[in-house]
Amino acid sequence: MAFELIPLPYKEDALEGAISSSTLFFHHDKHLAAYIANTNNLIKDTRFETMTLSEIVKESEGPLFNNAAQAWNHVFYFESFSAKRGLQPGGELLEKINKSWGSFEQFKTEFVKQGVAQFGSGWVWLVKDSDGNLQIIKYPNAENPLKTSGLVPLLTFDVWEHAYYLDFQNRRGDSLEALWDVVNWPKIEQRYSE
Repeated sequence: MAFELIPLPYKEDALEGAISSSTLFFHHDKHLAAYIANTNNLIKDTRFETMTLSEIVKESEGPLFNNAAQAWNHVFYFESFSAKRGLQPGGELLEKINKSWGSFEQFKTEFVKQGVAQFGSGWVWLVKDSDGNLQIIKYPNAENPLKTSGLVPLLTFDVWEHAYYLDFQNRRGDSLEALWDVVNWPKIEQRYSE
């Protein structure tokens, strides 16, 4: 199965202030497109050719894992945002956030802190474990929660420089703070309840 570049679920300029249209163009149309093209080239005529992207991520290693995981991570990341500004979590997810971190504001502070602390390139994730508890974890490079049994990814922020450098230069923390305004919390709640 050949993978295709997904269209963004919003216009390229819809996240301005958090993610510029220039960054979205390079991040989506260049970086993600390259990861997808590389994945397609690497699975050709192999046992991975009929697998889903998440199956490939779970079962592959080396260059195939790096490209497939980066493709999966980026699709998940782009689908975590909305053109509708200022959405907030609610329901059971908000209750779990408050239980785990004391408040939504404390959760955001800790999430950004973990993202800033990720040395070099990588990702910071909100995940649900097999007991329904929430955790913030960070992974280097292309790593993600799919390889860890019992973890369900809910939200991720990309801390690779290509995700923020055009807009925020070396201010990773500022870039992560800006993303809260465009998080698609209904989508995150849907992931939580699945």
